[in-house]
This record gives sequence, structure tokens and C-alpha cells, in this order.
Amino acid sequence: MKPIRLLSCLLLAVAAFQFSAPGQSMRAMPRRSNIILIVADGLAAGDLSCYGQKQFQTPNLDKLAADGIRFTHYSAGALESSAACADLMLGTGNAPTNQGVTLGPADVTIAQLLKNSGYWTCLIGEWNLGGQFSIGSPWLKGFDEFAGYLTPGDAANAYSDFIWRYEHEPTNDAEVSFNGPEVVYDNTGGNKGKYIPDWLMTLAMNFAKKHQPFYLNHYQPFFLVLRCSIPGNGNRVVPTDAPFSEEPWPQAERNRAALISRLDGYIGELLQQLDKTGQASNTVVFFTSDTVPRKIDGADPKFFHENSPADTLHVPMIVRCPGKIPAGQVSSLECSARDFLPTAAGIGLVQPPGNIDGVSFLPALLGQSSK
Repeated sequence: MKPIRLLSCLLLAVAAFQFSAPGQSMRAMPRRSNIILIVADGLAAGDLSCYGQKQFQTPNLDKLAADGIRFTHYSAGALESSAACADLMLGTGNAPTNQGVTLGPADVTIAQLLKNSGYWTCLIGEWNLGGQFSIGSPWLKGFDEFAGYLTPGDAANAYSDFIWRYEHEPTNDAEVSFNGPEVVYDNTGGNKGKYIPDWLMTLAMNFAKKHQPFYLNHYQPFFLVLRCSIPGNGNRVVPTDAPFSEEPWPQAERNRAALISRLDGYIGELLQQLDKTGQASNTVVFFTSDTVPRKIDGADPKFFHENSPADTLHVPMIVRCPGKIPAGQVSSLECSARDFLPTAAGIGLVQPPGNIDGVSFLPALLGQSSK
């Protein structure tokens, strides 16, 4: 191993030990933090009021930022969501820039690294990196549980009549209890009884509650990825444009604002549950977006954030863990999607692969670096 790489790994390990339970001996494996990664779709940094947007408020994301750290120069991995997701999962930054990326046998995801070190892992929402019979399917790339969609087309259907489920019993890694499409009965026959983004958030909250570390599961930490399809690029369906129905904006912008507000509400629900179940101080929450908004179907990506450069890939990156990540930080560190893997690996006390391009921003989270 190169001396610089070795020194970097040692520094990350030392920093990550600060996530251990207070008073624990470093001679034993410390109790590690849960990690939740929430990935919006087609959301620019300027869409949020904590990043300067002034036409409406995103109070829950503002609170998330106030309680932790907000990055001002974080970039999505690519223009297309599957390539951007590959950067998040692999830390390489060299995935093809087109849709249709499929992970291969040599691709090691952050989910595999954390699962192999003892985390219980779950993906909810879009995957787009490998189909049912592919080596890149989520259950072959480190996820113990999966609820969502394998293709962008299926994920874009806000009232889909099915959801793909993969799960097995935590006590037996080889025993798969279900793998296949599950009917969403409220949406069968053309009905619109269940808005899928709402349902995915409910599943995410149920997972976090069910798998909270406690003595019966030997305080096993979890890694949860929630990939949302909103606000999205294109004609995303929204149940209502409230509370912006009376705003003198184009209809596309009222819809977009309603979806961003809905997403903000999801964050509020999640934070409340983490507080209620006593998990807030031992759960690192990452919030970001996989792509920036594009001008399509009448929506203007500059309508709510007119000061954003036209060619930027800047998206929000907000991270919170009360008591471990100092509150109220704003970092101008230049970082991107490829840096998530080594950062999460550091939190989980896992050695990242040697062939990645990403660099951990864990020191910035801990208040050790802001540039």
C-alpha cells in the first residue's frame, strides 16, 4: 500500500472512532452509527431555502442543515441518474455518463462493504444499476432488503400497481423469503389510491424502526438508502399543487414546489421518528440529489434559484448526527458523489477499496476541516 494511502486510512480510522459510544474501550469494536442516505432526483441546491431560495420555505431540510453541516460545493456525479448513483455506490467517478449502467462482478458497492462488516442493509426506491437476472441486481450488490424499482420507467410511475420486494430473514443470510413483484392493491385497475413516493417513505420509516440497534440484535447498525423519484425531471405526477395553488406561478412551477415541499415533509417525519425512538444521536443522515433539474416539460430549472450557473452540477449535501457532527457548519469543501463511499466507510470503520477516486470528507463532518 502506498504511504499516502496508508496514512489516509489511519487518519480516517482515528476520526471514525469518534462515532463510538461514549466511554467505550478502543480495544473492542465500538458501537457504530446507523447510516441513512436520502437521494432526491433532479433537485438543485438552490431549490432549498437553506441554500438561499426565497420563494417558499423548506423548514425540515433547513433544520437538518442547522443541526449538522451544509456543503456549498458538492456536485452530483453525472447528468444521468444511473451514472450518478454508480458514483455514490462505487466511489469511482468513472461510470458511463449515459443511462443503463449495469454493475459488473468487480464493482464493489458501499453496501457490500458495510454488509460484510456487520451492517444490515436496505435499499428503498430506484436502483437502475442492474436488473432481476443481472450480476448488478441490488441483492447481489450488498443489500439485505430491497423495496422499489429496477428501471427508471417503472420508478417514474407515481401510481404503480406493483413494487419489487426482496427480503430474507436476518438470522439466515441464505434464506430468501421473497423476491419478486408485490401487488399494490390500492393502485390496481387504474386506481390511484397510494402515491408511491409516500409509500416508499413509509417503508423507509418502518425499516428504521424495525431494525434499530438494541440488545436482541446485538446492537447491529443499519445502512439505509432511500432513492426518491421526486421532484424529478419531466412531468412528475403530483397529487396536489397545494400549498401553492394560489401562487401566480406557471403550473409546472407550482407542481415542482409542491413536490419539493412534500420531500421536505418526508425529512420532518423521519427526524421525528429518529428522535422518538432514541436513534438521532447514533444515526448519520445524509441528504443529497443524484442529478440537477433540467428544462423540460415547461419547468424552468432557474425559476426558484436564478443565481445558479447554467453549467453547474451542484446539488445539496446536508449531513446530520447530533452530538457527533457539530451543528451549524457550512463547508465550501469541493466534493462530489464519488466521495460518499469513503466517507461512509470511515463512519462504519470499514477499509475502502484501493482503486476508488473518492476522498473522504469525514474530517469536515467532524469540524476538522471546512475548506
